[in-house]
Amino acid sequence: MESKVFKLLATIKNPKSGRDLIDEGRVKQVDCTENAVTIKYNREGLDPLEKKNIETKMRAVLGELFSEDAITLESISEDSKDVYAGADKHTHSHGGSCSTSKSANLQAGHGPAMPEKRRVAGAKKVFAVSSAKGGVGKSTIATNLAIALSQDGKKVGLLDADIYGPSIPMMMGEREAQPQGNPEGKIVPIEAHGIKFMSFGFFVPEGEAVIWRGPMLGGILNQFLFDVDWGELDYLIIDLPPGTGDMQLSLVQNLEFDGAIAVSTPQQVALLDSKKGIAMFEKVNTPILGMVENMSSFICEHGTEYNIFGKGGVEQAATELKVPYLGAVPIEIELRESGDLGKPYMSNKEFEGRSVWTAFKNMAQSISKTL
Repeated sequence: MESKVFKLLATIKNPKSGRDLIDEGRVKQVDCTENAVTIKYNREGLDPLEKKNIETKMRAVLGELFSEDAITLESISEDSKDVYAGADKHTHSHGGSCSTSKSANLQAGHGPAMPEKRRVAGAKKVFAVSSAKGGVGKSTIATNLAIALSQDGKKVGLLDADIYGPSIPMMMGEREAQPQGNPEGKIVPIEAHGIKFMSFGFFVPEGEAVIWRGPMLGGILNQFLFDVDWGELDYLIIDLPPGTGDMQLSLVQNLEFDGAIAVSTPQQVALLDSKKGIAMFEKVNTPILGMVENMSSFICEHGTEYNIFGKGGVEQAATELKVPYLGAVPIEIELRESGDLGKPYMSNKEFEGRSVWTAFKNMAQSISKTL
């Protein structure tokens, strides 16, 4: 069977060189049975579109022998710049031995479910921040909650699991950072504002679209969870992408974690999706730590309060679903500006005592008490 696989792969040519995959030595490993095949190949020098086209051809020819679901493709690269580190980015050192280590290397591929759920080494508690609905400020909540917990003396890590739209590097003011690998082969997280954090945004140039198939992203998530040197953490916060798709399923299949927070704006169209997200976590027996109402209201310079997205919708939903209500975060111009400028709101002592500041402090205390 293996010889048949090699013959089929030899029919696929690299459009840049005109040579086939076998002749170029790109195919590094083939593991096959009568019913399934796993292929590890070197994607070095291929941009995302070329990589996608070659993988489409690989699946097409291998379809003669295997069903689509039985074909697993794993791409590797010896140079992290080739797997989205970005050749024009500057190398940053963030303490330790990072300055003498090599750039971190991601291996993109289908991430199989682990035989059993694993815990993240060194993390006492792991919880997700989810919205199921895009555009409700979930990453803003995750970032500032992480800093609020850190200010209470906790050691906190933040994982940006939104592969298609990573925003944490911008919000944390580390858009040009490039993670390094330590001597043990682990990825060293970036540190800023007292938080250790990791994001796919460090490995893909800004403005470049990620066009990978959903199942491939599970491998990246597993690597960020289990191949990052997080050290000792009280909390690891996972900022999930919107929806209830591949990333969320990979998370609940592979990771033993301690709960999830649902973020929503007050209007019913957002709450509709938020409730679906909560239902997904409940189906996999994941505790709901609470619901947060973001953009609850806006107070103008004259002191008038406007309920732009409605009033009290999340608190009402929390009551109906019998989950804790963690509070409301109002709209404040400085909260939006701080994210754009890479200076998180909760890292600025000038805002201490404001309603947004108080909301995040209360939220952090509620989470600590629950966990």
